[in-house]
Amino acid sequence: MKRLILFTVFLIFYSCNSTAQQKKEQKAFPVSKSDAEWKAQLSDLQYYVLREAGTERQFTSSLNNNHKKGIYVCAACNTPLFKSKDKYDSGSGWPSFDREIKGNVAFSTDYDLGYARVEEHCATCGGHLGHVFNDGPKNTTGKRHCINGAALKFIPKNE
Repeated sequence: MKRLILFTVFLIFYSCNSTAQQKKEQKAFPVSKSDAEWKAQLSDLQYYVLREAGTERQFTSSLNNNHKKGIYVCAACNTPLFKSKDKYDSGSGWPSFDREIKGNVAFSTDYDLGYARVEEHCATCGGHLGHVFNDGPKNTTGKRHCINGAALKFIPKNE
């Protein structure tokens, strides 16, 4: 009986240490700044999204309905992340792309909502961009890179 109680207590403590409660691993990125430096450089919304992994409200980004040709870069470090030719209207309320510029976007697993999601970061500065889902256009990659507009800057093709 004592073994059963000990086993049960052990199981309870072990199950309380789930992956949803584990801290995110800190990775070193080529561009690294202090919180004070990021706060001085970014707007409040950009800081919230890029440095605190926040999410802007749906349909609030002017980039959601941007149909111009050009490139989308990281709002923190200007790394090219997405091409306008890969942008599409997902109806989600956030700028969506069916592919990233390879090597410029890093991926990790996010358990913040209690289940696994694929989180996207700028591979240069580590800024949070959004998440990638498998419900994108079937005729291309099948991916939906759901990106916060506050994490992006748009550079028109002629500039």
